[in-house]
Amino acid sequence: METVTLPKFVFKKILGDVEVLLDDVEIALNMKMQQRMMDIETGKVSGKSEDELDSYLKRRGVQIG
Repeated sequence: METVTLPKFVFKKILGDVEVLLDDVEIALNMKMQQRMMDIETGKVSGKSEDELDSYLKRRGVQIG
C-alpha cells in the first residue's frame, strides 16, 4: 500500500467532514429509533423481547453467549 501525505489543514478538513457525517448518522438513527418506539407504544407494530430475539437467532444457527 502506498503512503499518502496530507497537509495538516487538509487532514483537519477531512476530519471535520467525518465528524459532521457521524453527527448526521447519529441524528438519523435516533429519529428512526424514536419512530420505532412510537410504533410499538401505539400498537402499530409489535415489539420483540430479548428472549424472542435469542430464540430466533438460535433457530438461524447463531450461537448466543
